[in-house]
Amino acid sequence: MFDFLIYLFIIYVVVYLVVFLIFDCDLETGFYDKFGKPIGHLRGKVVFITGASSGIGEHTAIALAKNGVKLVLTARRREELERVKRACIEASKTLLSQNDVLVIPMDVTDFSSHKKNWDYAVRHFGKVDILFNNAGRSQRAVFETIDMGVDRQMFELNTFSVVNLTRVAVNYFNTVGGGHIAVVSSIAGIVGVPYSATYDGTKHAIHGYMNALRSEKTGRGLSVSIICPGPVSTNFLSESFTNTIGQKYGKSVQPTDRRMTGERCGHLCAMVLANKIRESWVALSPVILFTYFAVYFPVSFNFLIKTIGPERLFKLRDSQELTLQEAYTKSRKE
Repeated sequence: MFDFLIYLFIIYVVVYLVVFLIFDCDLETGFYDKFGKPIGHLRGKVVFITGASSGIGEHTAIALAKNGVKLVLTARRREELERVKRACIEASKTLLSQNDVLVIPMDVTDFSSHKKNWDYAVRHFGKVDILFNNAGRSQRAVFETIDMGVDRQMFELNTFSVVNLTRVAVNYFNTVGGGHIAVVSSIAGIVGVPYSATYDGTKHAIHGYMNALRSEKTGRGLSVSIICPGPVSTNFLSESFTNTIGQKYGKSVQPTDRRMTGERCGHLCAMVLANKIRESWVALSPVILFTYFAVYFPVSFNFLIKTIGPERLFKLRDSQELTLQEAYTKSRKE
């Protein structure tokens, strides 16, 4: 019996090592991507997307449009939403018409606009099937230098706007007998990563809210998905918060950086929606390996963190020559 258990453990380890070499996501997500329901399973459904004017929101919208999914595109910039709408209709290859992609300019931090815009989408399509909470911003800052005003702004955007819009959607889904809530979190919502403490906090909070919602609605027709990307090639880095109110990080992602493409991330997000995956980790190696270690082998992970150090983790994450801590130390000396 002991030998049998050893063999099972060896097989388990080998399977996961193969997964790290083949998949750019966790094992469950990789399985569904290969063998699960295709994105086309959602054809004719209506997906309400926040933060649809760029990045993961834009690429997910295009991936859905290719499969005939009707879309509600929301973000602050109408002109960018119109651009994404044109891209979606073109990508659909006649599966979608102009009327099948609804543009709604919306600032998600204006909570009073949430129900109004949701109701507008329902009137336009007659229904909404899925809420895809994507809007948000990251952060690069040294913990002790962060202004509390930044913490408040980030929680308003990344957490409370998601919670409020989700409540609007859940109240609607309660009346129609079910629906699907999805939210883009981050690997930083699972593992505390250096130099983005507020961002980490907002994403950990999202996991708490969504896991509680899932527990409350189990067996009542509501699905809840949490998608956790690692580094992705979008404009998120330049738009990231820093430690100062009103300031943006301003550094651009480079083509040579080791990041998942926006197109691939959008495809995986759409696939998660089609298969109603509970929680999905999406990233190139070795980020997924680090995440597995952090969740399933915390003692080993703590040793790994001490060995690697926060500076090397930061460089691995953002491919920056000068870390925030080095920049902070340098500025104090000057």
